[in-house]
Amino acid sequence: MKSIITNIKSIFTWNDINNSFLEINNKNILIENGIIIDLCDNIPIVDEEIDADGLCITPGFIDSHTHPVFANNRANEFKMRVSGKSYKEIAEKGGGIISSINAVRKSTEDELYNFTLENIETLFAHGSTSIEAKSGYGLTLEDEIKSLEVLKRINRDCIIDIIPTFMGAHAFPPEYLDNKERYIDLICNEMIPQVAEKKLAIYCDVFCEKGYFTVNQSRRILETGIKYGLKPRLHADEFMDSNGAELASEIGAISADHLMAISDVGIKKMADAGVIATILPGTTLFLGQHNYANARKMIDNGLEIAIATDFNPGSSTLNCLSMAMALSTLYCGMTIEESFKAITYNSAKAVGMGNKIGMIKKGYQADLLFWNINSIDEIPYWMGSDRMINIMKKGEFLED
Repeated sequence: MKSIITNIKSIFTWNDINNSFLEINNKNILIENGIIIDLCDNIPIVDEEIDADGLCITPGFIDSHTHPVFANNRANEFKMRVSGKSYKEIAEKGGGIISSINAVRKSTEDELYNFTLENIETLFAHGSTSIEAKSGYGLTLEDEIKSLEVLKRINRDCIIDIIPTFMGAHAFPPEYLDNKERYIDLICNEMIPQVAEKKLAIYCDVFCEKGYFTVNQSRRILETGIKYGLKPRLHADEFMDSNGAELASEIGAISADHLMAISDVGIKKMADAGVIATILPGTTLFLGQHNYANARKMIDNGLEIAIATDFNPGSSTLNCLSMAMALSTLYCGMTIEESFKAITYNSAKAVGMGNKIGMIKKGYQADLLFWNINSIDEIPYWMGSDRMINIMKKGEFLED
């Protein structure tokens, strides 16, 4: 199947050759079997001609950090929090991550599938044509496998690319609070081997933070994942400098995420090791905090930045990367061009797909967003409103 998109106002993409924003005018996009094969002036013989109707086109967004596998919402906790209740008070009433753990454990695989599919479809509808998706709300062998099986089914049933991550090290489940090392043993000796054997995940993630998993515990888990073929990534330095960035550098992580409290040493080590720094400004906003990640400092010191939503039921229900782009420019010190790169090309690299998605270029998937805008400045300016007219994935429109 060969098709061509004509009557395009402008094509906005990142130029990996010159490392700069690129606006392309007076070109058509030639697609064959879901892959861009040329940006051309002429209109060759094709099976289908698609009129872009004077719209601008960008690459599909890549959301490189999400937690969509859950089976409840926690709006009641949001109400409690804005009413002044502390996290401890909310947890004592059965809230916090325990609420999500209990909901996943009580759900059948089909029930969890339906809830997760709805979450993922919402991310797609806001322009995320590829997403990284984590387990981490089951925290038993059975429920972590169930969560990843759900992602595998959705990946099979939908055209969208889902990059699965095992995150049994999201938190310590209540039954192991008095014996945390026993839970580490469970992750390393049972969960990771079975996840790898069933080929359910590409990555292994750990919440490396004081009160969660220590550097040594995180190292053990990630090294076990590497042994079984799971690539490392981390939640790091969210609340305080926990040396998570340094661990990400030493372990060869593809990305370290959050980083509101990253140290100067952590920045340098990540830059030297080529670890992507993924910032999640929606989480800071949702939690009512003000300590946004200092992306300006990271970029000026050689780090490549990706932006993601951190979509989850407890600390960020943001599901729109254009809104995350706006937050990064308003509060994290990024330029609009840098934030555009961070939700396209850099986020593709943060999921190991920088040679396949994230740019409008020959050989890349035809994952495209059609916009009623005049420049990329309008993407964050309109803050997630309906300026996105259509979404194409692998050369097919998600909706007409």
